[in-house]
Amino acid sequence: MVTLTTLHWIFLFYVLVVIVVMGLRRDPLIPCIIGILHIGWMYSGKLVGAIQSVFNALVVAGTEFLGIIVVISLIVAMSKVLTELGADYLIMRPAAKLMVNADIAFWILGIAMLIVSWFVWPSPAVALIGGIMLPIAVRAGLPTMGAAMAMNLFGHGIGLSTDYVIQGAPTITAKAAGLDPSALIRASVPLIIVMALVTTIIAYIQVKRDINTNRAKHDQERLAFEKEQKQVEITNLSYVFAVLVPLAFIADVWAMLAFDLKGGDATALVGGTAALLLALGSILKYGVESLEKITDFVRDGFMFGIKIFAPVIIIGGFFFLGKGELSAQILGKGAPGFLEDVGLALSSAVPLNKAFIAIIELAAGMIVGLDGSGFSPLPLVGSIAATFGKAVELNVATLAALGQIAGVWTGGGTIIPWGLIPVAAIAGVNPIELARRNFVPVIAGLAATTLVAIFLM
Repeated sequence: MVTLTTLHWIFLFYVLVVIVVMGLRRDPLIPCIIGILHIGWMYSGKLVGAIQSVFNALVVAGTEFLGIIVVISLIVAMSKVLTELGADYLIMRPAAKLMVNADIAFWILGIAMLIVSWFVWPSPAVALIGGIMLPIAVRAGLPTMGAAMAMNLFGHGIGLSTDYVIQGAPTITAKAAGLDPSALIRASVPLIIVMALVTTIIAYIQVKRDINTNRAKHDQERLAFEKEQKQVEITNLSYVFAVLVPLAFIADVWAMLAFDLKGGDATALVGGTAALLLALGSILKYGVESLEKITDFVRDGFMFGIKIFAPVIIIGGFFFLGKGELSAQILGKGAPGFLEDVGLALSSAVPLNKAFIAIIELAAGMIVGLDGSGFSPLPLVGSIAATFGKAVELNVATLAALGQIAGVWTGGGTIIPWGLIPVAAIAGVNPIELARRNFVPVIAGLAATTLVAIFLM
């Protein structure tokens, strides 16, 4: 039986503080830093050692996340080149032509958002889809609120919580859970199918009801809806990249399946492809000036990547103290995995069952996700999955996937207004109203997904 020490209780105290701070919609970086400092001081007995622990925690977390930061930054940089080339417009145009009525527009807009989010991440996808396809969807009869719901649920919901191509979310969760990302991805498939079907079907029913009950209002909205048309210079090079880029990433997916590339290997393939397309597009578009222009694209891309991941590194550094292997790298040889020990002690003192554990994982993901960052909950939910995985016989990958879905759907921006601003802004709707419309579909989806996870664990 594991005996909990004073250090374990101090760690749990700071975990509680972090959760409360996030629940109050505040950033938890200061509690995380103070928590690492306090535990480092208690463990080493020296102030110098405590200060070093803070830095070590950030280095360990940064090292774990570096590959994901780089690949997302490169993809964002590449997307900027596509915009300069006008290739993004051509890539989206075939799907836009399919939106002949409101019903089809809802699903086409959502699926397009999902696919683009998988390959270039939801934030860049909002600008791309919103600027090109949203005006066409509204003219087809889809209310702007319905368009915003489709983009949001498919992109920041399904797309970001799966992240099957770039594999940022599953890599972070898997690291904390002590799993291979591919195991987490496999476990997430049945859960995300349930989540996707429940949320999108309920949302579609809501949109249909809204159209039928407010038809006159939406007819006026459709007629009055005006969007500045983007002036795009279409050249032969635009057509070349409109074909080349999708083919390149389709080839990446084929290579992942054919050569069984997983985790870091799959991420490296996607990142390398983005870098090569970025360089090629810059050279062909700007010639000699590409030597300077590519620097601007890369700088913008990495500014985006660091902006997203900077707080996650600090939060991850704290929660990595919960896992023995990473805790030893932060505090020194022999350091315990605090959450792992707590899980073992809890399993000896309290009769745990799958339903109770699943609810804990769900609640942790949702509460920590209230800060508005879809990735902030991932180190915690991964650590909780590892904790109970050692304490109770259950499927750790399924539990971790449930936590990832709960955290990303909450924090990634589907039911909290402060996470919905990009989609709401480009659609011209109230983010509070958008969050209210999303609430019932998302909560129903999480409830159904949790039941399925309990069965599969």
